[in-house]
Amino acid sequence: MQKSELDRAEKCQQSLVFFDLETTGLDKTCEIVQLAAVSGGHSLNLYIIPRCRMQRGAAKVTGFKVRRHRLYLHRQLVLTNSLREVLVSFIAFLQMLGRPLVIGHNIRRFDCRLLARALDELDLRAEFDSSVSGCVDTLPLAREILKDRGLQSFRQENLVRELLGVDYKAHDALEDVRALQALYNVLKPTPELISQHRFTLDTMHNKPVKTCKKSKVNSKLPQQRPLWEHFRQAVKLTEEKAEDQDGEQQSGS
Repeated sequence: MQKSELDRAEKCQQSLVFFDLETTGLDKTCEIVQLAAVSGGHSLNLYIIPRCRMQRGAAKVTGFKVRRHRLYLHRQLVLTNSLREVLVSFIAFLQMLGRPLVIGHNIRRFDCRLLARALDELDLRAEFDSSVSGCVDTLPLAREILKDRGLQSFRQENLVRELLGVDYKAHDALEDVRALQALYNVLKPTPELISQHRFTLDTMHNKPVKTCKKSKVNSKLPQQRPLWEHFRQAVKLTEEKAEDQDGEQQSGS
């Protein structure tokens, strides 16, 4: 009985992907600089040289700087991929995990809109839509779950500090998603609440409604395995060791 419960829990965990972007700024014309995703012990972390300048405020917060068409993070050169390579790798990561639920903090108003614009630009929207079962924004989710806690701020780093008692390296997409995964495990939203907050790239501009109906995307069966095979080398997939779990919880849009 216990083994069966553990198996179900593992499957549930594997069906969640925590996602975050770092960008050149906060306006509608900003571009992606870093995309990171985590699911259990699997992670994806890729960088892109943006086509526009890093805004001063964003550069100061994130540590990114572009010099001579090279990307630096805290003065260290980082390897980069094209936007297409990064998005295709992200889609392949999602497909490998079996059409997961994509979870992020404040993604409905920011990250998902930027992601949708990039997917549309490269004609990859259909591949993404068929690779996920939906998205959930933990910002309104946390506000609902913690409405009686009297919190003054629902920024992710503040929630991690309040609920997990730790500080972490915020504004690094990989650290952000690791922290969010730990935070989500503490929030423990019910399936009903998750359903109420679920949205897709097509419905993210709509006002959230409480409904348990699945979108049309859920009825599609993904047929994207060749895409994953083709870009296998582009995806950096890591298996976190068991002893690293404590570190993830301590480190934690």
